[in-house]
Amino acid sequence: MIFWILTAFMALAVAGLMALVLLRSRDMGEPPAAYDLRVYRQQLRDVDKDLARGVINEADAGRIRTEVSRRILAADTQLQKDGSGASQPSGLSKGAAMALVLAVVGGTLGLYSTLGAPGYGDLALKTRIAIAEERAESRPTQAEAETQMPAFPAPDAEDSYRQLVEQLRQTAAQRPDDAQGQALLAQHEANLGNFTAAYQAKQRYIDIMSGDLEASDYGELAELMIMATGGYVSPEAEAALVQTLKLDPQNGAARYYYGLMLGQVGRPDLSYQIWAETLRNSAPSDPWVDGIQRQIEDMAFRAGVEYQPITPRGAPPFAGALPGPDAADVENAAELSQEERAEMIRGMVARLSDRLATEGGTVQEWARLIGALGVLGDKDQAQAIYSEALQTFAGDEAALAQITAAATQAGVAE
Repeated sequence: MIFWILTAFMALAVAGLMALVLLRSRDMGEPPAAYDLRVYRQQLRDVDKDLARGVINEADAGRIRTEVSRRILAADTQLQKDGSGASQPSGLSKGAAMALVLAVVGGTLGLYSTLGAPGYGDLALKTRIAIAEERAESRPTQAEAETQMPAFPAPDAEDSYRQLVEQLRQTAAQRPDDAQGQALLAQHEANLGNFTAAYQAKQRYIDIMSGDLEASDYGELAELMIMATGGYVSPEAEAALVQTLKLDPQNGAARYYYGLMLGQVGRPDLSYQIWAETLRNSAPSDPWVDGIQRQIEDMAFRAGVEYQPITPRGAPPFAGALPGPDAADVENAAELSQEERAEMIRGMVARLSDRLATEGGTVQEWARLIGALGVLGDKDQAQAIYSEALQTFAGDEAALAQITAAATQAGVAE
């Protein structure tokens, strides 16, 4: 309210000064002709004095009097003309002044309401940082955020696959210390859209391994948590991201989600810095690039930065697609029908398939594609991708084992 009062007062003050110029007469003192008359009359008096002292003769005095008298007549004529000039109508001046006041005040408030941020507090940087820290500390936990999420529509999957996953759940429950079983359960629960069960299984895997872990383990845990909350980064997910970045400071996926978290708690300045640096150090095919590119301009605006497009390392602007859903995709998917969600999944699978065929990718991406096709029931395509992957990673036993495991789960392994 104080801001609007001050703004209105300043606009009225400026408009009032401009209106005053229109309303008051332009009183510039006496006209120039009046001053000339006084000068010429003084010159006549001086002529008489000079003649009395003998400085000039009578003939010269007469010529001077004639010339000065002529100038007096001209000045007097000009003075009368200035005095008889028409003045500006009073009604017109008042109307113009009122229109000017309305234009200045209304234009100022209208322009600010369009380009400004009405209602946004003018807070000092120190205060904004303190508010962001308080928001980060008091934001909802993982469990609280999940209770506010609508149920995810179940993806299409064959009954046989669902039965296998149910058997896996029972086996994992009977063998709680089997790390590999928990890892498989996390993967398959995620395939079915059961992200809460997936990250819980991943957490049990991490607990079982007790420190013998890689950055990707914590990164997967964080991603599953974020997917379970529709894109919200909870304190628990943040802790997993921090652990990921401790083990691998350049982990692109973790940096993407960490920047997303900073934006959510009110630190778009730090978020933009992390995302900009991550983009510069990423390859076009990295799965987090598209997610950052779609959101970084808005984050720059919130941070007060004039955004200049950033291209990934050594490549033209990236036009590819993520191999899997990002936080925004998951949030949007919650509002879709089962058929629409299945269509969205098929679209992402098709984009991933096209990119692997043209640009190649990691073994994890090939395995993910085979598993996704198996879930969608497209066994022929899964078989074709599996055969192509065997040729692509021929000689790499570790990669082939992962590809074969994915194909077995999809039901297309030879």
